[in-house]
Amino acid sequence: MSEQIPTRTLWSGGPGVGAIGLGCMGMTWAYGTDAQSDDPGAVIGRAIDLGVTLIDTSDVYGPFTNEELVGAALAGRRDEVTLATKGGLIAHVADGRPDSSRMPSPNGSPEHLRSAIDGSLRRLGVDVIDLYYLHRPDPAVPIEDSIGVLAEAVSAGKIRAIGVSEFSVDQLDRAAAVHPISAVQSELSLWTRDHLTTTLPWCERNGAGFVPFSPLGRGFLTGAFREAAFAANDFRARNPRFQPENLTANLAIVEAVEAVAATYEATAAQVALAWVLAQGAHVVPIPGTRRLARLAENAGSASLPLTPEDLAALDALPAPAGARY
Repeated sequence: MSEQIPTRTLWSGGPGVGAIGLGCMGMTWAYGTDAQSDDPGAVIGRAIDLGVTLIDTSDVYGPFTNEELVGAALAGRRDEVTLATKGGLIAHVADGRPDSSRMPSPNGSPEHLRSAIDGSLRRLGVDVIDLYYLHRPDPAVPIEDSIGVLAEAVSAGKIRAIGVSEFSVDQLDRAAAVHPISAVQSELSLWTRDHLTTTLPWCERNGAGFVPFSPLGRGFLTGAFREAAFAANDFRARNPRFQPENLTANLAIVEAVEAVAATYEATAAQVALAWVLAQGAHVVPIPGTRRLARLAENAGSASLPLTPEDLAALDALPAPAGARY
């Protein structure tokens, strides 16, 4: 497998990006501390060297510190990447500190989003954001109002394209009636396949890119977790699928992925990512990592050609035990 990964057109008429992107959330948010972490700036720089050019962050990661980290890492290399960030979520605070153990609350109000876009531009140190997502729909705000503000930002030259995250097909239709939606970000992996029959076909019909987050099942599909042992500030410590009774059952999924990997002298992570890539030409997953070695491993999945028989076997895997959240 070559070092420089193949590229994909992210959306119809959109930029060419590496077939594997980089999700930066875990560098500052949700997964606790990791003694084996490498310097985040070095990880992002190496990603670009490998051709991993879709760089994904959000104002809520940290909050705010993730965008600052990404902005510093991209200094001098801004033109080499497609930069994506998100707004519309508010982090919870406990004892004066961000609480990543709780799901952030949506705020899609026009006032908040206008401020959020300007804040992201400032922290990232850029003049324009390539892809700006509404991070979640806000039940208290009409989708049309939230997307309308993002459309204003496109007209003002602050963002180039609009994306949304975790939208239903009905919500996507409503958003697209206001402004073209260039990309949709939702969870997709061998243990979260809900969007294969809903969101993904919508993207194909509308020329939008599909950007799967957690394509490695929050690390589970790498085979690294054989028992439930997470730091208290790790989101997975409370995630249903990682609870002991469910994790044991879900290991059958990992073992099947590992069996396919063994036939290629590849890793389970590479097979899991190759399966995601096989779901469509405009699918660009964004696995996250804090380690240089894992970055190269993930990038290598873009050159792993799974056979129709492999894909059929993986498609037939059982649904995981435990709810997604």
